Amino acid sequence: MPRDIHQYLAQFEDIPGTRVFTAKRARQGYHLNQFAMSLMKPENRERWKTDEKAYLDQWPLSDDQKAAVLARDYNRMLDLGGNIYFLSKIFSTDGLSFVQAVSTMSGMTVADYRAMMNAGGRSPEGLRSKREQR
Repeated sequence: MPRDIHQYLAQFEDIPGTRVFTAKRARQGYHLNQFAMSLMKPENRERWKTDEKAYLDQWPLSDDQKAAVLARDYNRMLDLGGNIYFLSKIFSTDGLSFVQAVSTMSGMTVADYRAMMNAGGRSPEGLRSKREQR
């Protein structure tokens, strides 16, 4: 393991298809995650459902974060500091199950994603490093 913390943390960015929720991502996504958690309250869910943009504009999110939320681009939200457990409040408010939402993140149909997970998940074979393309 590298002794330099920055070198160590940089290794997490090399994992294909995975976003490790680091302190840096937590800082970046703080308000995004707070917005998502606000949807735990019924009155906030109703305000959100009535006018998503107006409700979202009450939060100090970046334009990229707002666009990702409105597009329901969960992969982009993760890139911008979202935590999947907080983001689940958004897709739950939309009436989606975890499997339905995560299947959109994988590019698979719900049935294909469910079958893959029931069969043990993704194979550990294949691309293991974005940098080294191996």
